[in-house]
Amino acid sequence: MNILLTNDDGIYAEGIRVLYESLKDLGSVTVVAPDTERSAVGHAITLSDPLRVKKVNRGNKFFGYATTGTPADCVKLAIRAILRKRPDIVISGINLGPNTGYSVLYSGTVSGATEGAILNIPSFAISLATFENPDYSVAASFAKKLARLIMHNKGIPLGTLLNVNIPAVNKKNIKGVKIVRQSRTAIEERFDKREDPRMRTYYWLTGEIIKSDGQDDADIEAIRNNYISITPIRCDMTDYGFMEELKQWKI
Repeated sequence: MNILLTNDDGIYAEGIRVLYESLKDLGSVTVVAPDTERSAVGHAITLSDPLRVKKVNRGNKFFGYATTGTPADCVKLAIRAILRKRPDIVISGINLGPNTGYSVLYSGTVSGATEGAILNIPSFAISLATFENPDYSVAASFAKKLARLIMHNKGIPLGTLLNVNIPAVNKKNIKGVKIVRQSRTAIEERFDKREDPRMRTYYWLTGEIIKSDGQDDADIEAIRNNYISITPIRCDMTDYGFMEELKQWKI
């Protein structure tokens, strides 16, 4: 199996290192990831600047390629320029923090997998639902299992990717796996107003989820109940149901 790994936490993140170690006995694993953190960049790609690439060692061994681009850039560049063989699968992660609900639209992690799906390669994003004291072992083990299952079942439908979220609990406390929809969440966003040492005003975005569906068939509730959540996401975001109604507007 030829595996391409990327992320949005950067090539030096612990999550991608643990993922690499878990997957390397499945075949050939290539890491192409941002040189620094690129969280919440969405599906941005670089057009006006060159993409620079350098080889990176971790633990005195070659680990992968760091780029100055976004996660989507990394996947494009890997497939179009760096890799000699097209990958069999693209895996993005392991992200520090969950990617659920509407956050998938902002997520660089999800966008790395989305780019793989756009290029017709089976792809999934995987995230650990915590920001503190992460233990990536359960997520890494599940990523390996899922990669094998995808290959065994001959891939994923074209234009579809899987968004996977792992509860931040011990393996024995994982209740199982749920195939769920993306939740519809309400987020209270606010900007903290601050001043720098030169008395110039700046703002820092913060916020928290204040409401979720509260239904068991959604990603957030699955994770809260200690289930691994898997959501199939389509690159085609057309609202086909509303199309017919919109045609009646006589625009």
